[in-house]
Order: sequence, then structure tokens, then C-alpha cells
Amino acid sequence: MELSFLPGPHPLYEAHEADIEENWRAEVARNPHLFNGRMVLQRRLSIDDGRIVGEAHEIPYSTLLWWRKQPDPAGAFHLFGFAVPISSDGAIIAVRMSDHTANPGQVYCAAGSLDLSDITESGIDLFGNMRREVLEETGLDLDDAQADPGSFATHANGRIVVFRFFRFGLTAEDMLKRIQAHMPLDEEQEIAEALAIRSPDRAAHRYNPLMFPILDLFFGVRE
Repeated sequence: MELSFLPGPHPLYEAHEADIEENWRAEVARNPHLFNGRMVLQRRLSIDDGRIVGEAHEIPYSTLLWWRKQPDPAGAFHLFGFAVPISSDGAIIAVRMSDHTANPGQVYCAAGSLDLSDITESGIDLFGNMRREVLEETGLDLDDAQADPGSFATHANGRIVVFRFFRFGLTAEDMLKRIQAHMPLDEEQEIAEALAIRSPDRAAHRYNPLMFPILDLFFGVRE
């Protein structure tokens, strides 16, 4: 994986700044809890023989909210990682997002967009981002789990998700208890609850669609 960070604004933001700012005002009017922090958005991205290569710029979060509404979201790629925690008794541990987040009520594995803290001397650390986001939101440390040797990637409408299974030596009940104990300590209060997923039923929860390939792969669904 070779993810570079480039100086200067993202061309997408430069080309659509007025529209982005107008959309942000509407977003904040609906949800005053939103924060227009700085994050990383890919300008170029390619996958060649299992190797991901990309170039990214810093953007305000408002850019992503505008971009993902476009019917043809060209000009950028939203790359992020899903660490998929697996309990010792075979459940996927996911979270339901709080009402004040940008994805209220959606269910998916704890994750977040790449931001400036994920930039290192050697580039952008996607797996470091996974560990940080899971730790911040759930209190679970991926270093305490056994990571599967390989990762997977899915792509839809300019959104690329790299996901990897992390197998914990704890039952789902114990993992949910740990998350529940951590939730009051999370300053941002991003999650409403933690869930143990034991079936590929897409209607069981209000899933973010990016979870569907993960459910299908883990539970062995064949089309």
C-alpha cells in the first residue's frame, strides 16, 4: 500500500468551494452537532495486483458531505478502513451511530475517515487509522486481537473500503460489555450502542450498504 499526502488544497474543493459551503450551511442547520474538521480525501487511487496506490489532499469535512451527494461523484475517491472485530464465539461486533453524527442510526463496524493524525513520514497509515478509530469509539485495542493475514477491498461510487478481520479471544457478550463501559468515556459520543451480528440478514439492522460485502464474505453467502 502506497498512500501519499500532497500539499495544497484538493482540486475538488477549489472547483466547488461555493457549492460546498452552501451545502454545509444546510447540513449544520439540520444537525448543529456536525464539526467541519480537517480530513484526507484521495485525488487519485488505483489498485494493481492487490496493491493500493493513491495521492491525497487535506479537505474540510464539508467537502466530503457535498461530494457524496453527487449523482456522479467524480474528482475524488473516499478511501477508508474497516477493522472487523470478531468475537471468540463467531460474531461480528458493530456499532449503531448516534443521532448527532453524519450517519445517524446506521450500523457498521467502528471506523472513521482518514485525517491529519494518520499522516506519517512514509505516507498515510490506513491500518493505524483502523486501530485509532476502534480504540476511540469502543475501547477495544486491535493489538489485543489476532489479525487475519490478508485484507479485502470493495469499491462503489468512488468509495473504497479496505477491511480486515481481527479475532479477539473474548466472547461477544464480554466485548459488548467492554464497549458499553467505554461509551461514557468517549468525548464525542459517536455511538449509540454496540451490536453482535450473527447472520448475513441485510434487513436485521439499518446497515450502511458498505457492510453488505463484509457480511456476505464472513457468513459465506453465495450469489
